Amino acid sequence: MIPENAEEELLAECYLASVRAATQDEHANSPAVRESLVAFKFGGSSLLGAERMRHAAGLVRPAAQLMHVVVVVSAMKGVTDRLLGIAQALGERKHERARLEAESVLRLHLDVLSDLALDSDEHDRVARDLTSLGRDLLHEVSACRDGVPAATAAELFDRLASFGERFSARLFAAALERSGVPAVPVSSSEFVLTCDTFRDAKPHLEQSKQRGRDILLPLLADGIVPVVTGFIGATPDGRITTLGRNSSDFSGAIIAHVVDADELVIWTDVDGIYTANPNESAQARLLHDLSYEDAHALALSGAKVLHPHVLPLAEETEMTVWVRNTFKPHTRGTRIGPVGAQHCGAPVRKEPA
Repeated sequence: MIPENAEEELLAECYLASVRAATQDEHANSPAVRESLVAFKFGGSSLLGAERMRHAAGLVRPAAQLMHVVVVVSAMKGVTDRLLGIAQALGERKHERARLEAESVLRLHLDVLSDLALDSDEHDRVARDLTSLGRDLLHEVSACRDGVPAATAAELFDRLASFGERFSARLFAAALERSGVPAVPVSSSEFVLTCDTFRDAKPHLEQSKQRGRDILLPLLADGIVPVVTGFIGATPDGRITTLGRNSSDFSGAIIAHVVDADELVIWTDVDGIYTANPNESAQARLLHDLSYEDAHALALSGAKVLHPHVLPLAEETEMTVWVRNTFKPHTRGTRIGPVGAQHCGAPVRKEPA
């Protein structure tokens, strides 16, 4: 891994070159120049512990100095499985085991907060937020002391699973603030409207977009980075839902769609998209550029590309999608987008509507 400062200088140089080129193009075509907006989505492995959160915050900072940024976060790696384990324990009437695990999940996040080394006032504020969330989690456990009715089991699973992203958003917003980037956590359940198919809810995209813009755009206009929870939404009557396991890329695409992002950068623990699984095939090649059609064809052939709903949503607005390695930010990654578009891992501005 190259030193943190060198990473930031490299990223800043790349972003600045792309933004300048895009700005010149728009000045030539329209008197109204729209500022670039990029969505960064970080997976659970990218946020596992304070050191990785600080590193990820260092990737956001140079972008936030040049353009509007919205961040979408997963739960820390392993946390969702632990929360679903709590739900399973409650279903088996193992209340004490569920309570102890819930307390352990809260301690895990409080430990990460301590390792972030915030100033005392900020630490105390975030600790209060995390502790309040922890009390809500323990309340869910206590409410199921007598077991879980089958009719409400899926709904309980979603409520419990949502805590991972909610903890993560508060911690990552704090990590950004520590790095000098104004940021606030935002729960996607406030605006991502879904059906009531718990554990695999489908979003109502246009209604979600209308609601989400009311929340996110004023923050962006004030130079604040919203740190939005992935994975979760809510029914029209306010019950928390989840979009299904492995849906965090889709969550990133939804939030990017809500704010009309020029780009969605999916930061993960691999270098990009390969022709085959590099752990299983010595012939696997990293693909640097894909059209939407190429990516669809790869997905149809069985390659693990992205969540199946990401590409149609990106193609609808010609949003460029990047898959990049959090731990090797100097590596270019894979770009999926319109054929012939500029690329540098930074937004390419679309023509004004």
